[in-house]
Amino acid sequence: MPLNLTATFSLLRALKNPSILVPHFTTPSFNQIPIPLFPGEDVRAVVLDKDNCFAAPRTDVIWPEYEETYAKLRAHYGDRLVIVSNTSGTKVEDASGAKAVLLTKNTSTAVLRHDTLKPGCSEEIFAYLKARGVTKPSQIAVVGDRIATDVVMASLMGARSVWIKDGTPARPAEKTWYGPVEAGVVEMLQRRGWKAMPLSEKEI
Repeated sequence: MPLNLTATFSLLRALKNPSILVPHFTTPSFNQIPIPLFPGEDVRAVVLDKDNCFAAPRTDVIWPEYEETYAKLRAHYGDRLVIVSNTSGTKVEDASGAKAVLLTKNTSTAVLRHDTLKPGCSEEIFAYLKARGVTKPSQIAVVGDRIATDVVMASLMGARSVWIKDGTPARPAEKTWYGPVEAGVVEMLQRRGWKAMPLSEKEI
């Protein structure tokens, strides 16, 4: 994948405010996310990462063990569940849109076509969800396996973040170059008292 400059610039902001790296909720795997997310809170929409979250990296199907959980998530959120991936639906990795079309077919879920890689595509996400009755960032939960893209994007949006810490069995986070690093950073920040970013109630 080409260098993700939006992720690089966003991570530089963590030097000033480390809270952008701290998730609101952490769960080992996709199968263990609560449905609904953040029970008792006004969470109307879910932005879902693909690679190493609910699917093996670079595949366009739901990991077999996660199909039941995925079906429950889709049933609960309907068209307010949207896949936002840096490998499907972007002009960088999927210029023709073929990957997005295939992923939508296999998951029965819309894949956002976005020009800017995560974490820089918040305005495109807001535009999509606003048309579906979402009025403020605090009503959105971002679910993904990467701190540097998924959690940071949620933080900058003012949305809730759900970190899938262990990845998928196809590519356990502990065996990636980033998994142990991100886990170590989050653990260190939480140990030092850093909390997740406040939610935004500003109209989108």
